[in-house]
Amino acid sequence: MAAAAKAAPKLVVRTFNKINAAGLSRFDPSMFQIKEDNNDGAHAILLRSHKLQAGDVPLMCRSIARCGAGTNNCNVPLMTDLGVPVFNTPGANANAVKELALCGLFLASRGVMEGATRMEELHQSGEAHAQIEKVKAQFGGRELAGKTLGVVGLGAIGAAVLKAALDLRMEVVGFDPALSVDAALKLPGHRIRIVDSLEDLAKASDYISLHAPSNEHTNGMISTQILSQMRTDACILNFARGELVDEAALAHHFDNGGAGRYVCDFAVGPELSPRSNVIVLPHLGASTDEAEENAAAMAADTTALYLQTGTIRDSVNFPTTTLPARLDTVQRVCVVNENRPGMLGEILSVFGNAGINIVQQINTSKGDVGYNVIDIERLSTFDDVHFKSWDALQFLLTSLDGVKSTRYIYGTPASAKHAGYAVNFKGQVYGIGSVGGGPTLPSFGELLDEA
Repeated sequence: MAAAAKAAPKLVVRTFNKINAAGLSRFDPSMFQIKEDNNDGAHAILLRSHKLQAGDVPLMCRSIARCGAGTNNCNVPLMTDLGVPVFNTPGANANAVKELALCGLFLASRGVMEGATRMEELHQSGEAHAQIEKVKAQFGGRELAGKTLGVVGLGAIGAAVLKAALDLRMEVVGFDPALSVDAALKLPGHRIRIVDSLEDLAKASDYISLHAPSNEHTNGMISTQILSQMRTDACILNFARGELVDEAALAHHFDNGGAGRYVCDFAVGPELSPRSNVIVLPHLGASTDEAEENAAAMAADTTALYLQTGTIRDSVNFPTTTLPARLDTVQRVCVVNENRPGMLGEILSVFGNAGINIVQQINTSKGDVGYNVIDIERLSTFDDVHFKSWDALQFLLTSLDGVKSTRYIYGTPASAKHAGYAVNFKGQVYGIGSVGGGPTLPSFGELLDEA
């Protein structure tokens, strides 16, 4: 009896946290294998809130994707230095967060939380029917129509919130120093006013809704200075990141006449937690079935596209890169390198010196990272070129000073699972000739510890 054919190796995707199953089903099971918290190595990682450590990232890992917009838990600077692209899913949870922000607007405007709590007490004491009309005056509020909402951060979520506010007949001002041209073109510019500073927004707003990332420029942006510019009864909605608000400054603001509410989706410190005008939700922003499926599907599609074709989209640390496929005639080579003068020439010279014809290529960069996708003629033999094997060529490429990693994609996307991957870590080349990477290869964490 003939021996059974050996199953082709699959690309392993390691998941942290519980990733939506419907989203993960986007991975072709003939090419990909999903493993939860697999310590034996992975070609790609998907995660939600897990705080990724260098030891979690095996040397064979080609990419990391977070099912969500923020990537603070991924140590992006380190991954950039190691040559690993980090993807996110912008807009996947925009509708879910927008709806919760609207809920926050209503909670900030009316005594809903306090009124519900009081009615629960009255029901327990048997006085609800007798007291309901007497107590309602304690929980009055104001309507949103005609009030001004200041939106900080005009990306997918901020834009969705301001459009909903306009439908509520609110006035809208916006502030985003990092606003892209594409994002700006999607805004209803004739119906909103864009201001040049956070101070100007604070002065104009009855409500401020935060939709900015957490970084060194934005953390603590709601500061004593900004709070001093706000109207006395202005309310703050924070469905972005807790770090954006200086809690000590906000507590001082409330202690000195600030009469608005703070509605947030994150735990707060003891300076704010006992206050009746601070409403805290348990990070519900993206906690809908729809948002979790959207984010997982986007992360899966982005990861699969990168692993199969080298295409990069929605990466926070790598440049957007697309090279049209010429699948029947070429072999694709992807090179991650330092973005410095002369690198492209050195990389291309390896192919020229080897006698290999380049059919097409694209060179892109973002910050300190350069990324090249190069299609070369497929060879039936090595007789007419100046190297003896694909491994030898890959070693030459990966050994170049400034190259971080190289990857082969053989012909069609269906055969991308056989792609060879090699890493240059501090001058030492790892992975040559290892199709799957293997559990014997170290993690980046182990290499960093040794360094």
